[in-house]
Order: sequence, then structure tokens, then C-alpha cells
Amino acid sequence: MELSKTIQPKAALLFNKADRFELTLCQRLNRMGQYTSVRLFFKSISRLGDGVFWYSLALSLILLQGIEGLAAVGHMTVTGLICVAIYSQLKNRLVRQRPFISWDDIRAHTAPLDLYSFPSGHTMNAVNFAVLFSVFFPALFWLVVPFALLVALSRVILGMHYPTDVLVGACLGLLISYLSLLIWPVGMFAGVVM
Repeated sequence: MELSKTIQPKAALLFNKADRFELTLCQRLNRMGQYTSVRLFFKSISRLGDGVFWYSLALSLILLQGIEGLAAVGHMTVTGLICVAIYSQLKNRLVRQRPFISWDDIRAHTAPLDLYSFPSGHTMNAVNFAVLFSVFFPALFWLVVPFALLVALSRVILGMHYPTDVLVGACLGLLISYLSLLIWPVGMFAGVVM
């Protein structure tokens, strides 16, 4: 009994320190948005991450690769819809308010899509798509992976998410893409350019 009494305060202290660290990191990154060039750059990245970048890239691959491109994009579309379903359900159940709502010193540098932040749907989709584009079209790795990282960073800088929202979103996106490849392996796309 005595052991549990000493562990609980230590665990609470550890979680308190982790919360403070995350809030400090969130505030510092958000302050970068006070610079117009930084704010506009990351607003553009975030807006492209809404889907414009991924849809344009997918359409161009269908046009360039034909049926093989269509098969790969079909796979990505299914996983993208799964991501949307999962993050929508999690956000509506976990209801973690966005940082700019909870903290006066964190500014919203863009309009939110909804009230809740956990997990980051932008990041979940960006990581999912970056992994799948890299698997199906390895030459695009240099383009999609840095873009996914910028999307994740943009969400914290713009005051929309805490770092853990982005981290969990990235892990879920990675998990979804990995599981999709186990269920629907690349080998099923016989003519896909590797």
C-alpha cells in the first residue's frame, strides 16, 4: 500500500512536467507565427495539406501512370477515408480543445476546421499519404516526406494543435498506411512503377 502512495505523486509530477514542457514548446512554436513571412508560409502549407497538394499529386500520377497510377491512388483514397473516419471519431470523443482556445498567449494564425485538436487529422493524412506515395512511387519520397513534416509543423505554429496532437496523428497515419500495405500489398499492383 505504501508503494502505491509514493508512486502516485511521482507519476503526477512526471505528467505535470510533461504538460509544462509541451505547453512551452507549443507557445514557442506558435510565436514564430508573429512574423508575416513565417505565418503566410505555414498557412499556405496547411491549406495545401487540406488536400489540394495530395489530390493534385494523385491526379497527375493517374494521368502519367494510367491504370497503375489509378490502382495506387485507389489504395491511398481508401486509407485517406479511413484516416478521416478515425480522427473524426477520436476528436468527437476526446474533445481536447485547440491550444488557442485554452491559452490566451497562443494565437490562431488561421481559421480552425472544428473546435477539437486531438489527434491532428492534417498530420495523420499527411503521414499516411507520404508513406504510401513513397512506397508506390519512391522517386517522390524527396517531395512528400518534407511536405508531410511541414504540414505537421504548421499545425503547431498556427495554434491549431499541441505537439502531442501532431505526434499521435503521425503515429496513427503511419500505422494506417502500414496496416493497409499488409492487407493490400504492393505486389497486388503488378505494373506500379517502383
